[in-house]
Amino acid sequence: MSFIHLKRKAMPYIPLATHLPGITGLLEYRRDTAAPIRELTQFLLRGPNSLTEAERELIATIVSYGNECRFCTTAHATAADALMGNSAVTEQIKIDHWQSTLSEKMKALLEIARLVRISGKAVTDNAIELAKAAGASDLEIHDTVLIAALFCLYNRYVDGLATSFPDDPSYFGQLADRLVNHGYHRLPQGYDHLKK
Repeated sequence: MSFIHLKRKAMPYIPLATHLPGITGLLEYRRDTAAPIRELTQFLLRGPNSLTEAERELIATIVSYGNECRFCTTAHATAADALMGNSAVTEQIKIDHWQSTLSEKMKALLEIARLVRISGKAVTDNAIELAKAAGASDLEIHDTVLIAALFCLYNRYVDGLATSFPDDPSYFGQLADRLVNHGYHRLPQGYDHLKK
């Protein structure tokens, strides 16, 4: 799959902080709406769960990749890579998650996430039964669907307002470090330190 290359504005559709590409600029633009989104994301991706943080980042990655959201795909793949200590799995799931080295349960959950990305109604009884047969709990299935739906929101938010993509690829390593070590909370000191 390749990302959609439609003719886009060189700048976001609304004025956003130039030092904050992607979702961070949007969350800073409107902190009142950002607060509940951040709280939900923190709970789902970093809260107590039988799915590891890396597995939850893989759900975010496969959905973002399917939605062709370049910023979110790169951000969450980089976070998953950092949590797993390698990038092989994120590259595998972009090509064919069924052929990845993940457990059968995780492959089945990624399939559910992939179907949610298409449409909630694309999720079939067969997909659910396959996940259950592979050992997925009802809660894991629930959280997979909710994480997938949440990242559809994020992908459309980021691309719907034409947010910028960082020029420097090292930005994503720094972002992954923040996501791994600080989660999805707003940094207490804000983001002015990222200005160049």
